[in-house]
This record gives sequence, C-alpha cells and structure tokens, in this order.
Amino acid sequence: MIPELQTIWSLLEEVKDPEVPVLSIPDLGIVREVKIYDDLIEVIITPTYSGCPAMDMISMDIRLKLLEQGYKNIRVSYQLSPAWTTDWMTESGKKKLQEYGIAPPQEKRVRKMLFDEDEEIICPRCQSSHTKLLSQFGSTACKALYQCQDCKEPFDYFKCH
Repeated sequence: MIPELQTIWSLLEEVKDPEVPVLSIPDLGIVREVKIYDDLIEVIITPTYSGCPAMDMISMDIRLKLLEQGYKNIRVSYQLSPAWTTDWMTESGKKKLQEYGIAPPQEKRVRKMLFDEDEEIICPRCQSSHTKLLSQFGSTACKALYQCQDCKEPFDYFKCH
C-alpha cells in the first residue's frame, strides 16, 4: 500500500496525547514532519520535555494507528532540536485544553516588577485572573498547579516554554 501524505496526517489526528486525551498529537505540535519513501512512512516527533514518559506510548500509538490502516513499514523518529515549544500547539489545541479544564499556554501578557512573581494565568473554569501558583509541577512535568482565588478550584496550567 503506497501511503499518501494527507492520509497519514489525517490518521495522526486520531492519535491522542495519553496525558491529555482531548489533544491529538498534531494539536500538541509534537509531529515535526511526515516523510514517505516508497512504502516506508517516517513520522518525526519532538517530545514536549526531554525524558517525557508519554513519548513511548505516543510512538506505539502512532505505529498501531498506521498498522491498523494496513501500513506495515513504519518508523517513528525523535527530533530533539529545536526543542519543542508551546508556540507549536495549534489554536484548536489550546481551545480544547481550555474546554477540558486545563489553562492553555498564554503569552506572557502581564510582567511583574519582581523577577520571582508569577505571570497572570486565567482560570479555565470561571475565567478569573485572580489565580495563585501552588506548585511548579502539576499532574505532569509540563504543567503547573494553580488555584483560582475566586471559584477556589485547583487547575493545571500547560506551561509555556
């Protein structure tokens, strides 16, 4: 079966991030490139963090998705440079995060005078900007744990980097 590039990208939309299942891997921005050489499909991915534990699962899910569609010659490669950035996330992906209850990465709109103060993070539940950093690490290393001071709900923030 000779693969078509657009078909492969469409199939990758069905591969979800195991840590944030509302995001496809293209939404997350970790698929850097898809190359086709005759019947070989190479999917090049970049981890959100070096050592990200989800990458092995994502690699396996890519292979399974393509195998289930009849593609047999598959290679998943890792590209570490340039390092992944939240700038690679799609706007659709950021919206999905918000709807899921995770504050999406946002531009550093508010800069505080002191170096160690937090940037303003919007609560994904009530849209309040009255939030407080509880921990630099949330449910995964790529998220920080915040609490809204208005609705009192804790929430993850997908950290910019």
